[in-house]
Amino acid sequence: MKKGRFSLQASIIIFVCLVVALSLGITDLLISKRITSSVEETQKEKALNIAKMVSLSPQVIGSLEGKTNPTEVQAFANQIKVKTHVNFVVVMDMKGIRLSHPDPSEVGKKFRGGDEGPALRGKEYVSISKGILGPSMRAFTPIINSQGKQVGAVAVGISLENVTKAVHKGRMGMVIGTLIGILIGVTGAVVLARFIKKILLGLEPFAIARLLEERSSMLQSVREGIIAIDQEGKITLVNRAARKLFKKAGLEGNPIGFKIEDYLPETRLTRILQSGETEVDQEQDLHGVTILVNRVPVVVDNQPVGAIATFRDKTEVQLLAEQLTGVRNYADALRAHAHEFMNKLHVILGLVRTEQYDTLANYVSETVNHRETENGFVTENVQDPVLAGFLIGKQSFARESGASLSFDCSNKLPQPANPEITHELITIIGNLVNNAMEAIADSPIKKVDLKLDYAEDILTIEVKDTGMGMTKAMQNKILDKGFSTKGDNRGFGLYLLAQAIERLEGDLIISSKPGKGTNFAVYIPYKAEDEEE
Repeated sequence: MKKGRFSLQASIIIFVCLVVALSLGITDLLISKRITSSVEETQKEKALNIAKMVSLSPQVIGSLEGKTNPTEVQAFANQIKVKTHVNFVVVMDMKGIRLSHPDPSEVGKKFRGGDEGPALRGKEYVSISKGILGPSMRAFTPIINSQGKQVGAVAVGISLENVTKAVHKGRMGMVIGTLIGILIGVTGAVVLARFIKKILLGLEPFAIARLLEERSSMLQSVREGIIAIDQEGKITLVNRAARKLFKKAGLEGNPIGFKIEDYLPETRLTRILQSGETEVDQEQDLHGVTILVNRVPVVVDNQPVGAIATFRDKTEVQLLAEQLTGVRNYADALRAHAHEFMNKLHVILGLVRTEQYDTLANYVSETVNHRETENGFVTENVQDPVLAGFLIGKQSFARESGASLSFDCSNKLPQPANPEITHELITIIGNLVNNAMEAIADSPIKKVDLKLDYAEDILTIEVKDTGMGMTKAMQNKILDKGFSTKGDNRGFGLYLLAQAIERLEGDLIISSKPGKGTNFAVYIPYKAEDEEE
């Protein structure tokens, strides 16, 4: 993922500043024209209003009609000029002769500018022209007496420099507003950028994109199925392994966006979302496919915002467990054989040093024949190699422990049609033999008998020991989880045994009397491989 030239914070600040500056710049251009037009119009109206006011003055009308002293017009016009802050107020008769002017020497002279003609013909207007006082905006208004006859005109001038200053003043307000807007925009951009960066945990966009790609690759590459829901119970994530399992279970289509109850009615993810508790290694039937599921809530700020389930086909897990069990049993058998072999080597060494060669020959011959007979009997009668290796390992372990483990099989035990049953058989036989070995630990006669009998699709497993036996009360509790007479952190073997028998829909019978040993009999439905075919 390519790294950006600018950081997220710098990019947001630059972008927001450009947008604000461009927006305010365009607004300034548009409004500035309106302000200029508005200021000029205001100045025009001001000049016309002053001119109208002067034209309605009885004193001015009387002077033009010859009824009052004309010199009073000069004083009145100058007074209006000072009060209204205009450039000049000029009253002229019908011949254009001035009765007033800011410069007294110009009184009695003809009006200059050449734009007074329409006003002397009764028209009211505004023009721009250059006179004695320089360029100015001039408002002309005719003077009408009480009989409706025009007797003169009034010209009120405002300097163009003053008009320009008024326009500039108006625009300065807009410029200041624009600068304040840009400053506020920059401040807002900085605050927004910091807020967004805090939400994103200080990560830049390229880093977020890289993490998303890595997360997606990891989720899709794992062999466990993964499905996630949000706070509303909608499916937000399904990886490749999960889709494969769903397809195996007959669930087609893209589940993203569906309610979890609609797509997987048997799931308990919604309950996990509500309770906030974790469930580990739970079995679930998915349309005929048994899966092992772990369900975990997703918590943010101590509030559940979703839930995730990881799951795998139980068959795959059991096959893996069988492989591991086989390896462990093989290792145990090798260890026991090595221990036995060392003892026999000591015997052989003693016979060699005492030069009892005939006895040595007989001993070696008996040892070889016994080993071949024992192992051959197991492999001949138990056709499942995993189970056969397990039984041979148990026999070696028993000899190493100083006990006798005899094995009998009335009929040959074929390979099972369902490979999963081998794992359950190892659990059942292993826990029965281990329990029997512990029962005879303090017994003077250390003997355990294991018998397998297969007939009419039923496998019978019998394990009998010469231990101290059990009372009725102990027999009623021995299958309870955690119950043991051998100390703390025990009592799980027979509990697992009972669970395995229940899964196989089998039966268990316990016969025991104090001082007379114990007999376990297990009956399990068992389909042979050739029968299934």
